[in-house]
Amino acid sequence: MAPKKIIIDTDPGIDDILALLLAFSAEPEDVEVLLISLTFGNIEVKSCLRNVVSMFHILEREMKWRREQGRPEGFGTLRASPPIVAVGAENPLEGQTMLADYFHGTDGLGGIHASHPHLTPKEAWEHLFDPSPDSREIKPVPEGDPAHRSFIPSKRPAHEEILRILSENDPDTITLVAVGPLTNLALASAADPETFLRVKEVVVMGGAINKPGNVTPAAEFNAYADAVAAARVYALTSPSPRSTLPPATSLPEYPPSLSKQLTLRTFPLDITLRHGVTQGQFRQIITPLLEGGSPLAEWVAAFMAHTFRTLERLHPGHVGDAADLSLHDPVCVWYAMTAEDGGWKPSATSPEDIRIETTGQWTRGLCVVDRRNRHRIEADEESANDHGLWLSLRAGNRVWRMDSSPVEDTFGEVLLQRLFT
Repeated sequence: MAPKKIIIDTDPGIDDILALLLAFSAEPEDVEVLLISLTFGNIEVKSCLRNVVSMFHILEREMKWRREQGRPEGFGTLRASPPIVAVGAENPLEGQTMLADYFHGTDGLGGIHASHPHLTPKEAWEHLFDPSPDSREIKPVPEGDPAHRSFIPSKRPAHEEILRILSENDPDTITLVAVGPLTNLALASAADPETFLRVKEVVVMGGAINKPGNVTPAAEFNAYADAVAAARVYALTSPSPRSTLPPATSLPEYPPSLSKQLTLRTFPLDITLRHGVTQGQFRQIITPLLEGGSPLAEWVAAFMAHTFRTLERLHPGHVGDAADLSLHDPVCVWYAMTAEDGGWKPSATSPEDIRIETTGQWTRGLCVVDRRNRHRIEADEESANDHGLWLSLRAGNRVWRMDSSPVEDTFGEVLLQRLFT
C-alpha cells in the first residue's frame, strides 16, 4: 500500500514542533510529508521558519549521534523523502495580528535561540526562501538538493505551493493537516477552489465547541487568530458555500457551483485537551538521553522546561511532575498517520453545521452551533423563521467534529517513545 501523503500547515510553536517530529518519526512506507507550509500564529512567520530550520539541523545531528552510538537512526520518512518548506502568510486576512508568544516565548520555543545558541544553525539560510522578483521566473522545486539534505526550500508563497502539489498529485490522495491559523488555506482556496478541492481531507486543530476558549472565554487561538480565514475554509464544506461565507473581505466569493464539498475534520479543544504529556513522563524518558548526549533530547528539553514553567505560572494544579502539556497539534498529525484505526470517532451528530464568528466584539473566533430543537426545512433563502439558514437542508456547513481517539490515555507515552526510542 502506498504511503499516506500529507501536507502540514503550521506555526511552530512548541506543540507544532512535537507534531512535526512525530510525523518524521514514521517509516517511509507509512507516511510521506510532502510539504511544510508556514504561517504566522504562535509567533511571526520568520521565527517559525527559524524554528523549522533549527529542527532539521538538530535532527541531522541527532541521527549522526545515534549512528555513532550504534542506535537505529529513526526518522525514516525524513531520510527517505525530505519535505519542501514554504513560507506563507505573515498576517491574518482581516484585523490585527495576534500572537501566542505569551505561552511559546518570543521566538516560539521558550527563548531557546538565546539560551542555547549552540543548538541553532549558524549558516545563512534565509536567502533560500527569498521570492523571485517575478513569479513567472520561479522554477519548479527540484526533487532534491545536496546542500540541504533534510528539506527543500521553496521560493513560492506557501498557498501557491499547496496548490502546485495538489495539482500534481491524483485527487483524494493528500491529507492537509492544519495546526495553525487557516490563512494559507484560505488564500489557496480563494485562488483556485477546484484545485484546492482535490485534497482528500483537511484536518484542523481549532475551535472549541463545548469547552471554553483558551485565548478568550469564547475562542480557541487558531480560530481567533484568523477567524475570517477559518470561516472561509469551513464554508467549503457546505452544499452552498456562499450561505456561510463571512461578510465581504478582500478575497473573492467562491463560484456559485463547485464540483464537490470539502471534507474537513476538526479537532477542537474538546478532544485535544484529553491528550497530554506530564512533566513526570517527560523527565523519565529524557533524563538518560541527556546524560548520553542526545542533541534532540537537549533541544526538546530546553523548550519543554520553559513550557512546564509557563504552565505552572498560568494554570492552577500544574505543579511539578503533574504539570500537563496538552498535545493539541500532535493529535491531529497522529490522526493523519493512523486514520484507519477504528478508535477514531466523530461526534454522533457529525457532520455538524459549525460556523466561525468573525465580527463579534467579544466572540471573534467562537464556534457557533445550533442547539435548538427545530425541524429542518428545504429552503434556499432566509425567512422570518430561519435567519441565517440554520435550518435549511441546502445550506450551512458540514464539519466532521472528532470526538474520541484510540490513544486518549496513552498518547503522551506514544509520542515520547516515537521521538526518542
